[in-house]
Formats: sequence, C-alpha cells, structure tokens
Amino acid sequence: MKTSKDYLDEANASVPRISAEEAMQAHGKDNAVFVDVRDSSAIAGSGTVAGAQRIPRGMLEFMADDASPLHNEAMKKDADIYVLCAVGGQAALAGKTLQDMGYSSVKNIGGFSDWKDAGGATEA
Repeated sequence: MKTSKDYLDEANASVPRISAEEAMQAHGKDNAVFVDVRDSSAIAGSGTVAGAQRIPRGMLEFMADDASPLHNEAMKKDADIYVLCAVGGQAALAGKTLQDMGYSSVKNIGGFSDWKDAGGATEA
C-alpha cells in the first residue's frame, strides 16, 4: 500500500524541480505554459504567475486530456509545462500526472511565493 509520502517521493524523482529564476527565463516564450494548480481562493488571495493557466489539481486530468469536453486548449502535450502551487508538493504530483498522460516536458517550479520573491511577473 502506498502512502502520500510514497506518491510525493515518486513525483519528485520523476518531475524536475527548477528554480523560479530558471523558470523566469522561459516565461513568455511561445511553447511555455505555466500552470497554477492551487484552488481559485488561494489564487484570489495571492495572485499567480502572469498568464498562468489556472487549473485546480482536482480538475487536472479533465483539463489536460484533449479528448475531454473540459480540455484546456493551452494544454498541449508537446508544450513546455511549468507547474506551481503553494509550496511545491501539489505541483510535483500534478507534474507526475501530466507525465503519465503523455506530456513530455514538465517541470515543477515550486510555490508561488518562490516566483514572486524572485521578481517573476504576476497578475491578480
């Protein structure tokens, strides 16, 4: 039987964690898609990465699946996906799910505060 730690360890081993500064170099590039997996109330309270797709972790599989009626058009399997959350754990788990769904380039950029503290562009 797997524990939450097992899932997190597996996700962290599979999804590369990069710094906010590294992610900032990709921000705004054509193939870069930033995905904030926090719920809408968390984003409303703090803001998010400028231009980020707001896809709550509980909806990720539906919005990332191009065969789903809920598919988010920004989610393309050949895009460079940069996932963030509050601290990094949900982003790692979401990144692993995306890999399992066939997304080939997924990176965990940790928590929104890391991005904001590094001077990354934000929006309300």
